[in-house]
Amino acid sequence: MESKKDILLKPYPKTEKIDHNDNYFGTVVNDPYRWLEDDRSENTKKWVAAENDVTEDYLAQIPFREAMRERLENLWNFEKVTAPFEEGAYTYYYKNDGLQNQYVLYRKKGEDGKEEVFLDPNKFSEDGTTSLAGVSFSKDGSLAAYQISEGGSDWRKVILLDAAKNQVIGDTLIDVKFSGLAWHGNEGFYYSSYDKPKDGSVLSAMTDQHKLYFHKLNTAQKDDQLIFGGSTTPRRYIGANLSEDERFLIVSAANTTSGNELYVKDLSNAGAGFITVVDNMEKNHYIIDNDGAKLFIYTELNAPNGKVVTADFTNPTSANWKDLIKETDQVLSPSTGGGKIFANYLKDATSLVKQYDRSGTLEREIDLPGLGTAAGFGAKQKDKSLYYSFTNYVNPGTIYKYDIASGKSDVYKTSAIKFDPSGYESKQVFYTSKDGTRVPMIITYKKGIKLDGTNPTMLYGYGGFNASLTPAFSTSNVMLLEQGGVYAVANLRGGGEYGENWHLAGTKMKKQNVFDDFIAAAEYLISEKYTSSDRLAISGGSNGGLLVGAALTQRPELFKVAFPAVGVLDMLRYHKFTAGAGWAFDYGTADDSKEMFEYLHAYSPYHALKEGTAYPATMVTTADHDDRVVPAHSFKFAARLQEYNTGDNPVLIRIDTKAGHGAGKSTAMVIAEQTDKWAFMFQNMQLNYKEIK
Repeated sequence: MESKKDILLKPYPKTEKIDHNDNYFGTVVNDPYRWLEDDRSENTKKWVAAENDVTEDYLAQIPFREAMRERLENLWNFEKVTAPFEEGAYTYYYKNDGLQNQYVLYRKKGEDGKEEVFLDPNKFSEDGTTSLAGVSFSKDGSLAAYQISEGGSDWRKVILLDAAKNQVIGDTLIDVKFSGLAWHGNEGFYYSSYDKPKDGSVLSAMTDQHKLYFHKLNTAQKDDQLIFGGSTTPRRYIGANLSEDERFLIVSAANTTSGNELYVKDLSNAGAGFITVVDNMEKNHYIIDNDGAKLFIYTELNAPNGKVVTADFTNPTSANWKDLIKETDQVLSPSTGGGKIFANYLKDATSLVKQYDRSGTLEREIDLPGLGTAAGFGAKQKDKSLYYSFTNYVNPGTIYKYDIASGKSDVYKTSAIKFDPSGYESKQVFYTSKDGTRVPMIITYKKGIKLDGTNPTMLYGYGGFNASLTPAFSTSNVMLLEQGGVYAVANLRGGGEYGENWHLAGTKMKKQNVFDDFIAAAEYLISEKYTSSDRLAISGGSNGGLLVGAALTQRPELFKVAFPAVGVLDMLRYHKFTAGAGWAFDYGTADDSKEMFEYLHAYSPYHALKEGTAYPATMVTTADHDDRVVPAHSFKFAARLQEYNTGDNPVLIRIDTKAGHGAGKSTAMVIAEQTDKWAFMFQNMQLNYKEIK
């Protein structure tokens, strides 16, 4: 069925162009929208308001938009509860009664204890845009520290609590960024941050020199002790945690998102300094546990799929490592609990979990409910049981309680969503990319679908930073599936689905492989008659926003609709903002060499746009408080796409205010954004929406 409703698109705002040129190795690159990088200027704010006005006016005319919003609200309106965890005398868990903007942290004493609210982020701000961004307890559970994010920013505040009384103590810490909170006894905790930028915008100015501090309770933050980092050891990412017995402080230092140095310090020895475990950033490593001085280390050194080794703390360098769980053909993510090691493997982007004892002897393969994603195999050493979740594209997340001794899993909590998975199916296929590489993709749809090329289809991808896209249920995607649509996820190179080599095959001057894989996925869906170009949409966020931007500029005729979300879209300047320089391992930078500049310039979505070209109907999405991928990327890309696009397809940019890169968004904001996405897609595919109550 086709929609006959014509939508009147307001004229796009006239975006001022300035004469700004940069010279890269003798090549002059024009950047007429450079002024949009200044997120503090009144002109930028006026442009944002004007663009949002055009977008809202267009979306408001879509006849089924409100019905879609009501359907999504109805789908979202069920109680959601996470797996519990124990801290001190209490059992804690997060719960959302349905449409609450933020999950509430509850607790109770024992199985039959009275439930009480511990933290309610819905009361942090009136509009629900201040979110809880993590909570950490002291080992005895008597103290807690929690982080809040205001408006979605990565800059955090840390508030301290007497957990027993649930009362604030001490001062609130400010300007904390990219940090965990690692308690040492009840003295205080370790945390990481940058100096706040003195020049430029707090939300977009470049950050460097991540530093690790120790905050002692009841002292001023200005007196916090610098533990690691600073001008002598410039690092963009420094993370710290303590071993469960609190004997060892473990520090990871990295200057990109891949590879890290590793250091350990014996806190039981007051005069001890840091001992180097790994002194280079070529591979990824972390300490997963210890038995006294014996360290259990995950490493990718000479093992691109990962392995577990052991070493003595007194001499922990790689020359002294002993293999405990050897590398396999599958990618390993280990965890510990109840004195065991759980090896969570990826087998063609789905979970396979094995349980080992501390000597590396296999005890069992855990019987999972099916093909999908199992996560959460972690617990304290003394625990007798643990909780894990299982999900895939048609099965909402179920939480299982697992008995570590017997290997028995029992259902702990099922999802209460009003959705019957029995009417839908997921199928994994393998298709061939441009260079002959075999790439997996999982396609989900209603049973009995006709492969006649008419099905509205959403193709999603990421392809970067060693991140793996594993099957997960999405409440939003029910909107598409129940209308007879298809949801496809391609496991592109650049991700971590097949280990380090798969990741490296989509980095720097091999980045085009990622785009080729995505384009080949689209061509497969069309050739196999799942859909056609007129019914195909593509979506991706962050690095996935770059993916969508590259795909729509390289093959504009292949797609009907495109959704580049919070995307990295100016590849010549991404490293000039916030912590963007840390992404250079995957991308390279335009300053590296003439060859690297030319490669980036060729695919950079902002620069690859061509005048007089008919592009897909596009809705760029970003947020004014995104200080991970600054909104300037999306602003400049949208302005140029509006300028160059010919034909009738609309080009909109939807800019959330008081929101960031995505984490912590209120339920209301998520529903509003997903409503607009599906409404825009259906409208531009000329589809009617069949109302479902």
